[in-house]
Amino acid sequence: MFKLELKKYQTNVRTEVLAGLVTFVTMAYIIIVNQSILGLTGIPAGAVILATCIASAIGTLVMAIANVPYAQAPGMGLNAFFTFTVCFGLGFTWQQALAMVFLCGLINLAITVTRIRKHIIASIPTSLQCAIGAGIGIFIAYIGFKNAGLLSFTSDPGTYLMLGDGNPLTTTIVTGSGAVPGMVAINSTTLFMATASILLMVVLMVMRVPGAILISIVLSTLIGALLGLTSFDFAGYMAGLGDSFAQLGSVFGVAVVSIPSLFADPTKIVIVIATIFAFSLTDVFDTIGTFIGTGRSTGIFTAKEIDNIANTKGFETRLDKALLADAMATSIGALFGTSNTTTYIESAAGIAAGGRTGLTALTTAGCFVLSIVFAPFVLAVPGWATAPALIIVGVLMAAPLKDINWKDISEAVPAFFAATAMAFFYSITVGIAFGFILYCITKLVSGKLRDIHPVMAIVTVLFIVNFIVSAVI
Repeated sequence: MFKLELKKYQTNVRTEVLAGLVTFVTMAYIIIVNQSILGLTGIPAGAVILATCIASAIGTLVMAIANVPYAQAPGMGLNAFFTFTVCFGLGFTWQQALAMVFLCGLINLAITVTRIRKHIIASIPTSLQCAIGAGIGIFIAYIGFKNAGLLSFTSDPGTYLMLGDGNPLTTTIVTGSGAVPGMVAINSTTLFMATASILLMVVLMVMRVPGAILISIVLSTLIGALLGLTSFDFAGYMAGLGDSFAQLGSVFGVAVVSIPSLFADPTKIVIVIATIFAFSLTDVFDTIGTFIGTGRSTGIFTAKEIDNIANTKGFETRLDKALLADAMATSIGALFGTSNTTTYIESAAGIAAGGRTGLTALTTAGCFVLSIVFAPFVLAVPGWATAPALIIVGVLMAAPLKDINWKDISEAVPAFFAATAMAFFYSITVGIAFGFILYCITKLVSGKLRDIHPVMAIVTVLFIVNFIVSAVI
């Protein structure tokens, strides 16, 4: 039986449960979005919905046992890589892709149990840890503005795209091909509600209203329902639930059965290994970024706990246990029929609402179980109602920027790239990769080679290899 230690972490049951609800509603979109992406590969739609709910519930339950307020679900970006690169680009079947995800999970588990992941975390300098935390805040705020529908992308006549090999005789220049982000005109009821929801949450947060984030989400959703901006089809969903379970039964375990087919063709073995490596690298560093970014700034994981993680034996600390929980989830998700199950950055919304222990995760896990039956009601919560929570989280997570030594250019450059690249390239892993590579370069040329941890140097080489492999495949 695990101990929640609510008093130790200065929280209570009410706060933890509300935080768990906030985490769930901000990430519930994955139930339908994951199906819309993985379903393109041929995996039965009903099976993907159930697999998403079940894998998320189990993964988050393991986090609850680790007594941390994090939730897990199939990762955005990783599911797109699964569909568009592995299946469509490289020509693997969805069954083989699931086998790759399963093996990726075993690799992640191995590097966690053997303490490799601990050494990676310990090798990250304080400046980059602060940058990663702030970068995740910027990234998640960007997602918030995007989910609110407030971003538009228009063609810029000043940009161009070169089609060809660069030879003036064979190259075509297409002007106005660049997509430039901007703010949409607030000229619809939905956009007005999105703006009003952001203002409502800001006001409630400033007034320090208990449960401000959840209150804002619920009120916005109810007003949206009254205005006819959201709806659900419960009867239709229930009518097809039996078929969905039958589909899940046909998919369950396919990941294991399909492993031999991955290595049946000797000419594809290198590609298979490279793809599993890409899956694993992204999964591992997305999680490390999330834990460092949210844990250090909120005290869930203390600076001492993070800095001394390499010296702990077994799974003594909450960070140790959280890493193990995350490593277990990927293979579990693959068994049920979904892409990499990973720690969700939206957990930061629940943490911002006061979540500090496993009771937050337990509440979120329970919501995923209930959503198997009540999915239509869950999906009725519009993105513009939950988007303000992500934006507010961005505000709260930007604080570590003040702890970076901006006067030292060898510290400032990698920190800046790590913080901004996450949002610009829509990837936590890419942001961390930029930070690592530039940190090694700036320290090398400034004569501060001793500042580079050997493990960090090795990981930097792996990042470079991954960029090269990604360009090839």
